[in-house]
Amino acid sequence: MNGGFEGSFLGASDKISAQAIMECKICWTPYDPAEGDDYRQVDPGTAFVDLPHDWSCPNCSAPKEQFMVLEDPGAHEVAEAARLDSLTGPLVAEFREIWHAKMRDVPMVNKLLTVEAVGFRMVDGRPLGVLISPWFMNLIQLPGEGEDWSDLVAGDKELIAFPSGEYEFIHNTRDMIGGYKACSLFSPMGDFRTQMQAQDVARAVMVALFDEQNRADSDRAADIRAQREAELAEAEAEDAAPVLTDAPTRRSVITGGMAAPD
Repeated sequence: MNGGFEGSFLGASDKISAQAIMECKICWTPYDPAEGDDYRQVDPGTAFVDLPHDWSCPNCSAPKEQFMVLEDPGAHEVAEAARLDSLTGPLVAEFREIWHAKMRDVPMVNKLLTVEAVGFRMVDGRPLGVLISPWFMNLIQLPGEGEDWSDLVAGDKELIAFPSGEYEFIHNTRDMIGGYKACSLFSPMGDFRTQMQAQDVARAVMVALFDEQNRADSDRAADIRAQREAELAEAEAEDAAPVLTDAPTRRSVITGGMAAPD
């Protein structure tokens, strides 16, 4: 939505979800995204924020700015997303600084990629998601509210269980974010050709991580790690890295995440 709306949140349209039912404060006509607007040929499923900039109330022609929130079933998700953004912001800022200060001229980096937090959600009270960078992709766990991980010993290892199996996380600390835990998925990142491709793989990881059908493969951690190390050694010997033409399957992605993070 271009501009704000007067009726709720002081015009902050980013505080309403795609499910928000809005109501004209002039004539009380509602706009329900599940129904759309036959009068203006707006398809069902169109969020209020995605309505054309010149859309107006079908009853009294009041502009969008005169609508207020009547009901928002997705308000919790919006609030949770904002909370996660605030928690992952320092993580992204820290690694962007590392990228610009130390890693930009390192040969192994993939300059087609950027630092980004993808797919973060609260799991057992702690933020969990994937951090993409030009030189690694890691599964990251941050401390929960009230937890202090500043005393984590960098390099210590910990197995953390998920529905798909147990995964090895390495303890780390950084000045801006304090303590965090990381499980390596990919490093280096030369196989990725676009940021979108890396995003798709990161989202697939977050799906596969909670899929119990992947447990049989993830329990083969030692075999998988040995296989990956052999493949990397062979690629280095031939001085030719494989080209990733399609995003890995969810199963191959999550069961490959066993190496130590960078």
